Amino acid sequence: MVVRQRAIHLGDKHERHHAILNAAERLLLRSPDRIANMAEVAHEAGLAKGTVYLYFPSKEELLLALHERNIDGFFQALSALLDVRAPVNIEDVFALTRIHIVAPPLFLPLASRCFGVMDQNVPAAAGRAFKQRMAERFERAGAGLERHFAVLTSGDGVVLLRHSYALILGLWQMSGSVSSGPDAGIGQVASPDAAWHYPDELERAMFALWEGTLAGAARRSAKR
Repeated sequence: MVVRQRAIHLGDKHERHHAILNAAERLLLRSPDRIANMAEVAHEAGLAKGTVYLYFPSKEELLLALHERNIDGFFQALSALLDVRAPVNIEDVFALTRIHIVAPPLFLPLASRCFGVMDQNVPAAAGRAFKQRMAERFERAGAGLERHFAVLTSGDGVVLLRHSYALILGLWQMSGSVSSGPDAGIGQVASPDAAWHYPDELERAMFALWEGTLAGAARRSAKR
């Protein structure tokens, strides 16, 4: 392991921030049944443990930052899709969901864990800042949905995205048991039913939610 010196310039700090997240991600992929401690993350990143603590004061804040990076990738892709002038349909949105949320092995278990421990193990100020950034992502993407689906009125896009995200996580959690506790890993959920296939179940539920929401909005619009 080569221990590098503290970053000085903003670009170096940004690079180091992501290097630490990359190290934590590699460790989770290698051993999803346990959460690596900060010393292990530092060793994987080639940094002193104290340097890791400068960027992330706790293991929980490091995991939350990794989760936020994952979900930011989804929202950036969704915003790019919605910023184009070409028509967008439900399948286009769900295709991004498959790529950025369903397919990556860490996204759903990490998201579930973060939501489970955030209020108890993350400082209140950090939790509020995370929720504010999430609200801004939802608002931007929600406005984009309203541009492409004319039956949606102001605010409907945000509500639809929030319901969608709750459905994605809730259905995943229902698919099996999730390990809990401060030292538990983020291992894959084991299905209690051989007939259960999460991606297929999610696709049916998402299309039902979106089609029902758009149909309801169309009926309300016709009554005005």
